[in-house]
Amino acid sequence: MSDRRQRQPWLPPRPVIRLAWRIHRALYRATRGRAGLRPPKPDSWGTLHLTVVGRRTGRRRSVILAYFDDGPNLVTLAMNGWGAPEPQWWLNLQAHPEAAVELPERRGRTRRRLRVRAHAATGGERDRLWDRWRAVERNLDAHAARRPGATTIVVLEPAP
Repeated sequence: MSDRRQRQPWLPPRPVIRLAWRIHRALYRATRGRAGLRPPKPDSWGTLHLTVVGRRTGRRRSVILAYFDDGPNLVTLAMNGWGAPEPQWWLNLQAHPEAAVELPERRGRTRRRLRVRAHAATGGERDRLWDRWRAVERNLDAHAARRPGATTIVVLEPAP
């Protein structure tokens, strides 16, 4: 086994990752959003529900993503189960940056809905946010090394 393979943390096969996310979304839908989302903690990420407009169809598309708070902004990673292609939700946001998110409240099972506008973090903002991701995801660099290019950090700013 090569040194590169020994240092990379284990990931389940891609079909298993896709099945896990499919089950997660089904749980969210079956409970009408009462389960499946969680707020971030200081040492871990949370999960949010993002709804975007399809760049080709114009139809609403939804996905559940990991995130953390950065002041009023929400920060997530545009990764596709650490696979090479860009995720569809990110391609859709590039075409239509306005979106909606549902967030879990800190207490209880209620949700908060927000309109947001997305942009990719660049320069110093990207470096700072990547360091924050490292603090909550210890294998971030090893997982990101599986992708052929840099993983985009997506900032979701509250829309006016």
